[in-house]
Amino acid sequence: MEDDLVLVLSALEKEATKPPWKLSFPHVLVATIVSFLFGYHLGVVNEPLESISTDLGFVGNSMAEGLVVSICLAGAFVGSLISGRIADEFGRCRALQLSALPMLLGASICATSKSLVGMLLGRLLVGTGLGVGPPVASLYVTEISPAHLRGTYGSMIQIGSGLGLMGALLIGFPVKTIFGWWRICFWISTIPAAILALSMVFCVESPYWLYKQGRNIEAEAELEKLLGSTHAKAAMAELSKLEKGGEITSVKLVELLYGRHSRVVFLGSTLFALQQLSGINAVFYFSSSVFRRAGVSSNLASVFVGIANLIGCAVALLLMDKIGRKVLLICSFFSMGMSMALQVLAANLSVSSPNVFYLYLTGMLLFVLMFAIGAGPVPALLLTEIFPNRIRAKAMAFCMSVHWVLNFMVGLMFLQLLDQVGPQWVYSMFCACCFLAVVVVKQNVMETKGKSLQEIEIALLPRD
Repeated sequence: MEDDLVLVLSALEKEATKPPWKLSFPHVLVATIVSFLFGYHLGVVNEPLESISTDLGFVGNSMAEGLVVSICLAGAFVGSLISGRIADEFGRCRALQLSALPMLLGASICATSKSLVGMLLGRLLVGTGLGVGPPVASLYVTEISPAHLRGTYGSMIQIGSGLGLMGALLIGFPVKTIFGWWRICFWISTIPAAILALSMVFCVESPYWLYKQGRNIEAEAELEKLLGSTHAKAAMAELSKLEKGGEITSVKLVELLYGRHSRVVFLGSTLFALQQLSGINAVFYFSSSVFRRAGVSSNLASVFVGIANLIGCAVALLLMDKIGRKVLLICSFFSMGMSMALQVLAANLSVSSPNVFYLYLTGMLLFVLMFAIGAGPVPALLLTEIFPNRIRAKAMAFCMSVHWVLNFMVGLMFLQLLDQVGPQWVYSMFCACCFLAVVVVKQNVMETKGKSLQEIEIALLPRD
């Protein structure tokens, strides 16, 4: 009985000595604006696309309409390639400010465009900002978060994306009744971009980046702002245990692919690849057609999918620092596989069967829900935890480029595959990728819950 009391008192004492969340939360909240803009710009053209094509003179041109949607992904790929260099050269705060500039300029060009060329140029610029912003935001949130809150704060990024998608949907509703409303949709996006650029002036810089630059006094000062003076010195002592020598030497691509840290870079790329090959973007891009066949409006379809996504994000927020990243990933990918299996079953039933729509609906919403609980938020958080400080920014940029390439390919090839091999085989491939992800995670991913970034790096440091 006395031993139990000692354990309880020890746990309470440990809880009481944790850094207060109020110090770091405002900085995390500002960084989350990036993910809101990410979700908003991916969804902003969905509802207004018909009005845009009519006003700009390319109505009925499916190629042009597809370019308006997908050129943003091309810009994001380019942005992701340079995000690591920008984050390492200028710091995380300045990199987030720089990511806001093309989103501001691009949205303004879209809002004032008089031709297809102007719209494409604006969307390309916006995509470049989207490619830079999210990986840097993941880095920043991971590096400024106390260990016991890092998972919770990381989940806020996914919530921001979900809110952005929902915001784009709701703001786009009047587009068919108010002439030129689509221009307002783009102008509205400049507001959070401007807030991001201005607010980052008052946010702390990443102590890890400052330490990497040899600016130890500044790093300790920022740690005090984030953790309080009581914890800053201990955190600084932990920082000193990290590997040296990375302050001056530039990290090259060949080092990421074949160097001593190539294993964790390969794991990170694989996780992002399996995330996209699970079929999540096929569900996001084409879910409305399933609802329309059942006589349900596409707006309502998007609302259902958006609500499922937000509920999943909220669950992830609550569970990330309780049951851990690895468990969430395994449960998420396994449940996504089962959800996709329901859609395979629905695809094999007769279209006239009354159960087909309900199977599609159940499978789709459960798939989105379980994606948002684990496979959506965990990879970006986990990778910024397991990548060593020296290569973190550039390794994250490389893995995000894999994400954008596969995102584009799934969106481009999904409808063609449906026509050539049928939905049963397409959904079966997605299902197989989900179950493959379960095996990959179980065998290769370490649990990082509650560990400091220094502890994780030391544990994963290759032994020469």
